[in-house]
Amino acid sequence: MPSVIEILRRADHRRLRAGMAVLFLAAFSSPVTLRALSPVYGGAPSHIFHGYGAGVVAAAAWFLKDHVHRLSRRKAVYFLPILAFWIPTVQYLMFQQSRLLGNPLGPVLTDIFTYYPLLFLSVACAGKLVQIGLRVENDGDLMAEHVPLLSSYVVYAIGLKFAKTFIAKFIGSFYLFTSGGLQLIIAALYSAAIPSKLLLLALPSILFSTTANVHMPFGRTTAAMDSALHEEGYALVARQESTTGYISVLDNLDDGFRVMRCDHSLLGGQWTKTHRNYDPAVKDPIYAVFTMLEAVRLVEDVSGGPRTDAGRNALVIGLGVGTTPSALMSHGIETTVVELDPVVHKFAQQYFHMPSNHIAAIEDAIDFVQRARQAVQPVEYDYIVHDVFTGGAEPVELFTLEFLQGLDALLKHDGVIAINYAGDLNLHPASLAVRTIQAVFPSCRIFREDVPVDNASDFTNMVVFCTKSRSPEPLRFRDPDPTDYLGSQFRQAYLVPKHEIDPAVFQNVHKGGRHVLRAKDTGRLSKAQDRGALEHWGIMRTVMPNAVWENY
Repeated sequence: MPSVIEILRRADHRRLRAGMAVLFLAAFSSPVTLRALSPVYGGAPSHIFHGYGAGVVAAAAWFLKDHVHRLSRRKAVYFLPILAFWIPTVQYLMFQQSRLLGNPLGPVLTDIFTYYPLLFLSVACAGKLVQIGLRVENDGDLMAEHVPLLSSYVVYAIGLKFAKTFIAKFIGSFYLFTSGGLQLIIAALYSAAIPSKLLLLALPSILFSTTANVHMPFGRTTAAMDSALHEEGYALVARQESTTGYISVLDNLDDGFRVMRCDHSLLGGQWTKTHRNYDPAVKDPIYAVFTMLEAVRLVEDVSGGPRTDAGRNALVIGLGVGTTPSALMSHGIETTVVELDPVVHKFAQQYFHMPSNHIAAIEDAIDFVQRARQAVQPVEYDYIVHDVFTGGAEPVELFTLEFLQGLDALLKHDGVIAINYAGDLNLHPASLAVRTIQAVFPSCRIFREDVPVDNASDFTNMVVFCTKSRSPEPLRFRDPDPTDYLGSQFRQAYLVPKHEIDPAVFQNVHKGGRHVLRAKDTGRLSKAQDRGALEHWGIMRTVMPNAVWENY
């Protein structure tokens, strides 16, 4: 059996490099494709079948590589750059039909007509190039088949890991480092690895991508997108891809509100059209839940007396458009904001009037809490607001027993925490979240944003207000005074929580489930998470027109 050095010495390096380059690019295309799908179908739904399909397609391509090589007369590899250049155009056309395709069928079909053909042909052609390039056909059947297979798998795995790392670090930092820009870069690299005269067939798609495809990061395509949005009564204010997905700010020109979008969900919004002489200190949010979270200030302390804002501090985990932290700051409360996405933080200040006089921690909340607990002199907070929701699904790792215990350690003995949970209250993850919160905080009351509707699904926001008190008396809210409303009629209507939920409805443990959620068990919720994300997709399609979601 020859050594690795001997195999590399006698290898055909030209074919080997080409094969490895193709495999690397095919792997890199996988997370880029998911980034392209997420604004139209949501991050979680786009992931549901993507990985399974890629595995099946890659396996089939490997075993059929000899047939592809023979039937195409060794010409199949020259179609790879063409396929890569056509992917953005085909995706654009299919995205326009997302309402008809639905979810999760839409992302599956889009993969079938775009990424999977590229993956199949890449693995089949690259596998043959690697097999020929290694020149192990005379070293026995075992070497001839398994060495190229193992080598191809290693290269693909490296490409996939590199792509995820690259995207996490550089996405949005340069105008071509977007999902659309990276698709063009990948296609260009395919062309460099496999030069082909057939590339002329890709010219129509290249011209469309650079002039009319609204998903591309060019001035002319952005103008085309804004024109399409105007037909639906919306205008683009800003857009940028970032850590958590595609972030944009949109103005509704008819009803008069501004929203921040993250992929296929809304992080929040504010009303921009108001009557004359109406100017609240903090703009009115479009959703009542963001005002309801401000009621964390209204919870009476353990002695039954009112709380004063002087000298108080607050920790807000999850920024959105910044309505709640802005209100806390307006009341003179020193506020620390923990937000994962730097673009969300930037846009909240630039376009939603969030004051700059706050402490910003742009990092993962789990890392922040762990570091804060381990500090020599840990900062404790009077108020903690836990408001995290992105991609159409609640991040379950921020509802685990371990994370909530970390928040408990940062909350003062007489402090108050408000936890917003967005999801279907009929699904068991909602009950699991409530039971986990109650396992950490002994005194809680639960309120929902709106009146329940008699439907099979019950997707809404619920806020759990808790203290550390072990008193048998439930926590109470003081009556607000005019200063609590910040000059806002909206806050007069929605500041005080109204629709209380009996905690008993959350006490039944799902069959085969757990009483509380621990960090090691978060993977068990994937199916319920996917179902909730699909429900959220349907709801979002009623909030803004289909064309607004599709023309991102």
